[in-house]
Amino acid sequence: MKLPNSRIVIDDRERKSGIPELIKKIGINVEIKTLQVGDYIVSPETVVERKSIQDFMSSIFDGRLFDQCNRLKENFQFPIIILEGNVDEIEDITENPLVFYGAMSTIVIDFKIPIIPTPNASDTAKLLVAMCSRKKSTNGHYLKKIKKSTNIEKQQLSVLSSLPGVGEKTAVRMLEKFGTPLQVFSASVADLSKVSGLGSERAKKIKKMLNGKSKHLKKSNQKTLHDS
Repeated sequence: MKLPNSRIVIDDRERKSGIPELIKKIGINVEIKTLQVGDYIVSPETVVERKSIQDFMSSIFDGRLFDQCNRLKENFQFPIIILEGNVDEIEDITENPLVFYGAMSTIVIDFKIPIIPTPNASDTAKLLVAMCSRKKSTNGHYLKKIKKSTNIEKQQLSVLSSLPGVGEKTAVRMLEKFGTPLQVFSASVADLSKVSGLGSERAKKIKKMLNGKSKHLKKSNQKTLHDS
């Protein structure tokens, strides 16, 4: 049975996940569009970014994750991240699970974006339906002009703060010393150790994480997200 006042706007690259069809079967009106931010707009003020475990890790290493978080926050009042899949996969994807949990902590604490886990696409669809159905009225403009992200320094600090043992104050000192995150990543252990408050042990941990061979490119049966 259709729910005439309920609708979800879905990014067209989410078709392959099968979730749009699952939502339709439940009775929600679906609009497929090309979204510049997020994957599912469930109300005028609420947007959802869906990430598989695999893509979550991939987006940490290629630098997409915190930029996406900034854009979600800049354009919607209530951004949400759905983390889909089995968290046990982390052990197979990376040798350092603290990278995963560090990124999650940054998203929840610094960006104040809630992360909701789901085991599979079917449960993700049900959660999205629950989100769009929770309000009596869904009137309003779902699609809006997307702001261009300009807070580069905030993005840089967020990326550096995801490194093991690095908080915002240390991230600021890193930028003061090296100038850019890329220069930080390229720095030697000896140079990193010279950052006030960092020390040689944490510098070694950072380089070990950056140089560690990641398994995030391992083939998975689970569909991963597109770039936003």
